[in-house]
Amino acid sequence: MKKILFSMAAIALLFTACDDDKNEINEEQSVKVDMSDFYVYTDTSEDLLSKATNKKEKTKSCHTMNVLNRQLDQNPGLAKKMYDIEYHTRAFIAGKKGGNGNGNGGGNNGGGDGGGDPTPDNLGVINIPVYVHVVYSNSNENISNAQITSQINILNDDFRKTNNDANQIPSEFSGVAADSEITFTLAGTFRHPDSRTSWGTNNAVKSDYPPITPQTHLNIWVCNIGGGILGYAQFPGGNSATDGVVVSPQYFGSTGYVAAPFDGGRTTTHEVGHYLNLRHIWGDGRCRQDDFVADTPSSDRPNYGCPSYPTAHCRSNDMTMNYMDYVDDACMYMFSEGQKARMRAIFASGGARESMLP
Repeated sequence: MKKILFSMAAIALLFTACDDDKNEINEEQSVKVDMSDFYVYTDTSEDLLSKATNKKEKTKSCHTMNVLNRQLDQNPGLAKKMYDIEYHTRAFIAGKKGGNGNGNGGGNNGGGDGGGDPTPDNLGVINIPVYVHVVYSNSNENISNAQITSQINILNDDFRKTNNDANQIPSEFSGVAADSEITFTLAGTFRHPDSRTSWGTNNAVKSDYPPITPQTHLNIWVCNIGGGILGYAQFPGGNSATDGVVVSPQYFGSTGYVAAPFDGGRTTTHEVGHYLNLRHIWGDGRCRQDDFVADTPSSDRPNYGCPSYPTAHCRSNDMTMNYMDYVDDACMYMFSEGQKARMRAIFASGGARESMLP
């Protein structure tokens, strides 16, 4: 939580530093953008582990926020860049809905969810070409083409809302379950034998096997991260030399060398969500810390296993089946409309991943 307090102080300083950038971003906008709730530093997986009460809570491990906090420490300009990306995102969403660009979620008119019905953007179906780098020290880690194909298929099903689990969404949330209109195409697979048996989360695998055209392609490294870590990703705005997603091989895809209960390919769906600017569903903090999405209820913690519905925290039912929670693969099966808008905003004119569009 010390990081969060520091973050809030840093953001206060950014309000002055970013005035010129805000004017540039908002030059052609007629909407008000409220950034008062924005933050960068968050709780990490170590903070969650310190509060864990059972084995399940010690198993599901995404290290994206650890990586983000470390990158913020190492790159003083990253916080400002993320502020600008968030400002652009909120302006895009507010412009679509004709409302206020407040990012506060939990159903409190956040994420630009102002008056009027949402209007379609002009981006159409967005296709993301994917390069997969398989870095292996043994035959199991040298996963098959079939396993890679299964993961690409899962990404397409999850992001287009064509998976077989969507009919399980409770009626409370079914109205906001979204087809993100984002697809994925395998553009190439690269195999790298390497004697190193674990890679950690310091982007060493990306240094040894750099991303290929990260401005136009999603790069995914499949390697043994170690420490029981499932995966990690880089948010928009980070260094292009480390841009992309890393997933351990036993949690990639749904066939071949996979390990239950994370054998449904949803680790990669979750990490690609981060890559496309989604926070964890609980906001990596307490009830008042938000994921900047209006239609995802506030929560103060991740969920694990396959929780029953309803599971409530922060005086509302958790959207436990959201891909950005920590539940088992079989029990996560939706993005929300608000999350869809956030993801698509980074591809819009001036967005952080605009260069990925043809």
